Amino acid sequence: MRGVVERLDMEGLGVVGLGKKEIHIPFTTPGDVVEVRRWRRRKRTLIATDFEVVEPSQNRVDPKCPHFGTCGGCLLQHIPYEEQVRFKSDKLSRILGFDVEVLPSSVIYGHRNRIDVVISTNGIGFRRRGTWWDAVDIEWCPVFGESSRRVLRSLREFVEDFRLSLYEIRKNEGFLRYIVIREGKFTGELMVNLVTSPGKLPPEFPEYFNYATSVYWSVNRTQSDVSYGEIERFWGSEFIRERLDDVTYLIHPNSFFQTNSYAAVTLVRKVAELVDGGRVLDLYSGVGTFGIYLAKRGFEVEGIEANPFAVEMANRNVELNGVDATFSVGEDKNVENLSEYETIIVDPPRAGLHPKLIKKILKDKPQSIVYVSCNPKTLRANLDELEGVYSPETAVGIDMFPHTPHVETVVKLKLKV
Repeated sequence: MRGVVERLDMEGLGVVGLGKKEIHIPFTTPGDVVEVRRWRRRKRTLIATDFEVVEPSQNRVDPKCPHFGTCGGCLLQHIPYEEQVRFKSDKLSRILGFDVEVLPSSVIYGHRNRIDVVISTNGIGFRRRGTWWDAVDIEWCPVFGESSRRVLRSLREFVEDFRLSLYEIRKNEGFLRYIVIREGKFTGELMVNLVTSPGKLPPEFPEYFNYATSVYWSVNRTQSDVSYGEIERFWGSEFIRERLDDVTYLIHPNSFFQTNSYAAVTLVRKVAELVDGGRVLDLYSGVGTFGIYLAKRGFEVEGIEANPFAVEMANRNVELNGVDATFSVGEDKNVENLSEYETIIVDPPRAGLHPKLIKKILKDKPQSIVYVSCNPKTLRANLDELEGVYSPETAVGIDMFPHTPHVETVVKLKLKV
């Protein structure tokens, strides 16, 4: 069956009308003529599994990654970047019900500061698109940058020299499992974290990465297929550092940090711009990304975070930057005295705000809310729940994730008078 791609769906797949059906096709763009031979049903959507672009659209660019189309990491490298940004703006506007501008990332290759690479019998790389059991063997990752080439070359030398068992994904067996690479884009500091099953690591391992700032060995003692574990040992620095404007953050293998440092600068600046008053509550505060940036600018900041290790890292960052801010462990549903703050910042997980927190907000009525969201659908649902008391004053998207359909959103809500 042959057809022309008419548009992109919300997930960035091209949509082709074939009779009464709509087929959704990855790695295509409006104007492509495609031959669709096979598809499968995913919930209510038909996804093409065997297809060919027989006449490419003029609205295409050459992907930088040689594995584009097989690796599951990127979906939109074939689309000009300005079109990616326009697509995300249209997507946010449709979901949220009002116009939202998306601010582009200043760097669109080499922007990502973390990649989790599987070390498998199928290859050292990323999951093959549409599978959990297969991997695409890569030499480097263009969205991370050149340092990934050096690290993966060193890893292959280590594997060849010591012949340790690799991860058999289907059987969930093997000693070497993942290598996680993290880089401070503004500091140049590099972290390598090897994740293994329980076993003995050759003592020569860190010598293969003697150019890295920090080298870790982590052990996953569970049956879960995850790219983290208990820290067994590290060499070099305990942390690497990243810098957003005049604020320095410590990064540990098991701590979260925004994955695009360049767009993260835009994000913290935008949040600081939208904050009203002097007293701020930073909910879901993590390692203090927003709170410390604000404290550096004279705001009185308290942060609450459910993860004790993240709170420990936030307090280390407070000390490192010499600011006055307090971070403590707590659940979003249990916060109190929201009326004491001029602004509350919320950056919840994809599930959105806890219902008890929404009730608390509606009861205490803080003057201003800055809502940072990685999931526009749950953001829209939370805005609906707050609608009777709050109204959106400003909304902007920030492209933290070039070449993917994902986008970060920041909305400022003001108490209705």
